[in-house]
Amino acid sequence: MVSRERSSQIFHIALPIIGGMISQNILNLVDAAMVGQLGSTPLAAVGIASFVNFVAAALFMGMASGVQAMVARRIGEGRESEAANPLNGALVAIFVAAIPLTLLLTYFSQPIMSFVNDDPNVVEHGVAYLDARLIGIMAVGMNFSFRGYLSAIKMTQFYFKTLIVMHSMNILLNYVLIFGHWGFPEMGTAGAGLGTTLSMFGGTLLYFFLTIRYTKRYGFGLHLPQKETFYQVLKISIPSSLQQLFFALGFTTLFWIVGKIGTEELAAANVLTTLTLVAILPSIAFGMSSATLVGQALGRKDVDDAYQWAWDTSKIAAVAVSLISIPMLLIPDLLLGIFLHEQQVIDIARIPLQLVGIAIIIDAVNLVLMSSLQGAGATKITMVVGVVCQWFVFLPLAWFIGPYMGMGLTAIWLIQGLYRLFQTFWFAQLWYKKDWAHIKLS
Repeated sequence: MVSRERSSQIFHIALPIIGGMISQNILNLVDAAMVGQLGSTPLAAVGIASFVNFVAAALFMGMASGVQAMVARRIGEGRESEAANPLNGALVAIFVAAIPLTLLLTYFSQPIMSFVNDDPNVVEHGVAYLDARLIGIMAVGMNFSFRGYLSAIKMTQFYFKTLIVMHSMNILLNYVLIFGHWGFPEMGTAGAGLGTTLSMFGGTLLYFFLTIRYTKRYGFGLHLPQKETFYQVLKISIPSSLQQLFFALGFTTLFWIVGKIGTEELAAANVLTTLTLVAILPSIAFGMSSATLVGQALGRKDVDDAYQWAWDTSKIAAVAVSLISIPMLLIPDLLLGIFLHEQQVIDIARIPLQLVGIAIIIDAVNLVLMSSLQGAGATKITMVVGVVCQWFVFLPLAWFIGPYMGMGLTAIWLIQGLYRLFQTFWFAQLWYKKDWAHIKLS
């Protein structure tokens, strides 16, 4: 059991994030349903292109872990006036690096999509979507850094407000641009990508406004980061960014593997992945809560308190996610029918979705423990665990039992659940050893 006082602290940080995640859920579901009306091929194309874009943005998304760990540690140490310096450094780094990367990837988007999938129709729709999304990778990176900062200072209500505005914009823009309503051209998958990108930049502007107005006392935007702070946030963030990069590349590789089985399986995998990402968003929120509480406890030099936060948060996250799993287990066809309109594709996805319903409970503990390690600054070991489990265990097995053995999508999703279970045990062992308690953050 978790005490009422500790539960209150966990929920104080997590609930606004979960509220924002509900908005994210609605966005993902509506977005997939809109694209699904275009057919299985555009749906499959958007799924592949989304993860290619995820690969590009992953280089910057990992900055959030470094920002959150350093800001939370400074808050715990009582250094509030300089707490925002890591965020300042992360935003500068993202701005400098994102522009050339965007130009480079946009130039090569056609060969990238052709490499990932050899269906010309999938490539055509995917390139249109990817080109529009790549413009927004700077905004994605900055938004993640703001999220880490606001979580660390326990002001996640601003994160919630921003996501509500951003996702409302996204749904409206997608409705207008995909189907050509209100006098706008009908852009199909390109419209879906452009709508998402414009909403991302809208969210970035709102983050800047709220953070400048309400968090000046933490030193946001008052000066450029000190060189030592800049290097430290990069030192912590780069392993996390590499982990995000390999994770994203792994999902793109998984789509390539599934694509070797068939286009129908690829469309099913896209919907399964979308539902999975929707279902684990609350776990991500609880993980962010734990990372903040761990970081602040370590700032106070209370290792035992930091240790207990991860376990307490894991219990709450597992219970919360188990409620989400119930519809996946009991009414999978109803959920799949929202996105898939061909019975043979629904039949392919049914059992894998039920497996997802079990796996997300395991993943709740997995994500909280991983975030807790990152909140303590242990980003190198979390990168090693993530890369080894995904690239040296799961993906080789997925290819072997899928395209090679012909065992289909269900077998791949079963192996995916088992690999996440193995990773959870690994993170639990690392947390139990407490080596993370000796990491110094300047």
